[in-house]
Amino acid sequence: MMEKYIEILKASGADAWEAVKTKTRGWEFYFIGHRLDQNRAVDVETVSLTVYKLDAEGKSLGIANAVVAPTETEEGLKKIVTDLVYQASLVKNKPYTLNGPKPYEPVKADLRPVRDEALDVINALNGIAENEMQYVNSFEVFVNRVEKHLVNSEGVDVVEHYPTSQLDVVVNAKKDGHEIELYRLYEAGSQDKDGIRRDVEELMKFGKDRLDAVPTPVNGPMAVVFSTDAALDLYKFLLINLDAAYVIRGMSAFELGKPISEEGEGDKITLESVRILKGSPHNVACDPEGAPIRDAVLIRDSVPERYVGGRMFSQYLGLEDSFRVSNWRVSGGHRTGEELRCGEFLEVVEFSDFTVDEATGDIFGEIRLAYYHDGKGNVTPVSGGSISGSMIDNLSDLKMSEERRIYSNAEIPAVTRLAHMSVAGVETATEEA
Repeated sequence: MMEKYIEILKASGADAWEAVKTKTRGWEFYFIGHRLDQNRAVDVETVSLTVYKLDAEGKSLGIANAVVAPTETEEGLKKIVTDLVYQASLVKNKPYTLNGPKPYEPVKADLRPVRDEALDVINALNGIAENEMQYVNSFEVFVNRVEKHLVNSEGVDVVEHYPTSQLDVVVNAKKDGHEIELYRLYEAGSQDKDGIRRDVEELMKFGKDRLDAVPTPVNGPMAVVFSTDAALDLYKFLLINLDAAYVIRGMSAFELGKPISEEGEGDKITLESVRILKGSPHNVACDPEGAPIRDAVLIRDSVPERYVGGRMFSQYLGLEDSFRVSNWRVSGGHRTGEELRCGEFLEVVEFSDFTVDEATGDIFGEIRLAYYHDGKGNVTPVSGGSISGSMIDNLSDLKMSEERRIYSNAEIPAVTRLAHMSVAGVETATEEA
C-alpha cells in the first residue's frame, strides 16, 4: 500500500513530500482491584501524509499534513493530497529541504511476546504488599509492538520495529472515614516490574502520610528537594532551551560556549542525547523526520556544546547533521540522596499542579504532599500551600544526587535540591485570599 501513497504524492505537484505508515499491535487489560474487568486486542494502522509547496519564486515554502484511513480509496487519496497541496501553497515559511538518506545503525529491539510482557506487569502489581488501609484501587496495562515505515521525496526509506507500553495505577488510602486516591502513569518500552513494585508501594506510603499531613506551616525562603517525576520538568527546561526552534525564535536562555550559570556551590550539569536508554519507548535509529539519532553531549559541565532539533529550524541555524532527541540523560551529581537531605528543607513528593515555564524557567507548584525537615531531626508530613522560584536563579547552586532514576525516555538524578525557593504555607495563602 505504501507504493500507492508514493505514486499519488509524486504525481501531486508537491515540491517535496513525506509518508509515514504506523502499525500498532497489542493488548489492553483493565483491572478493578486485582480482578480483570475486561481486555481487548489492538490492531491499528495509521498513515500520515505531508506535502511541501514552494511559491512561484521559490522564496517561501508551505506545509500541510493529514492522517488518512488505510481503507481510503485511490480517488479519495488523490483528492486529499490535492487539497493538501493547495493548503500548503497558502503557508509562507522560509524554504528548507528535507532530510536525505544517511547511514544509520539499526536498533535491535526487545520484542518479547506481548502476552509475556503483560503478565510480567500484572504479576508485579499482584505482588504488591497491601492492607485494608492502603491498596491498589485499579490499574490498566497496555502493551504494544509498533512497526513504523517512513519514506520521503529525498530518498529516506526507514522501517523500525519497537515496543511500547503503558501502566496506569490508582491507589487508595483511608483512615478515620477519610479516603484519598493517588495516580501514577508509567510509559516505557518494556516495563521494569521490580521498579513498578517499589514505586507503587512508595505511592501507598504517600497516601497514608497524606492522610496524616498537617497544613504546611512554613513561609519564606527555603531549600526544596525533588525526588519524584516532577523533577523531570526542571531538567526539560534545559533540554528545550537547546532546541533550534527556541534559538531561532530568540527564546533560548543559553548560548553555545557560555556557562548556563555563574560559579556557585552547585554541581556542574552534563546533559546528553542517548541513542538507547534501558526501558525507553523511544529506542529507535532515526527521528520522526528520518535523521539518524546519535549519542551526543549537549551540555558539558554546565556549558552548552550544541543545539539540536527538527529539520526546519536546524537548517535555518545551519545544522545539517542535527536530529530530534529521543532519549536523554542528566548527570553531574557527586553526593548521595541522603547527603542532599540535610538541614532545614521541604521535600515535595506530590503536587496538585506543577509547572516550569519553558521560556523563563519560572517554577510554581501546589503542594499535595511534602515532608518538612526542620533541621533538628524532625520530619512532618504537610499539605497545602505552594512553592515558587526560578531555574535560572537556582542553577549556580543546584545539587544533584549521584544516583539516577529513569522516567520513560529520560534518566535524571534521583534527588535534586534547589537552594533558592520560596514556600507559601497554608496560613499565608488563606490570609492573602
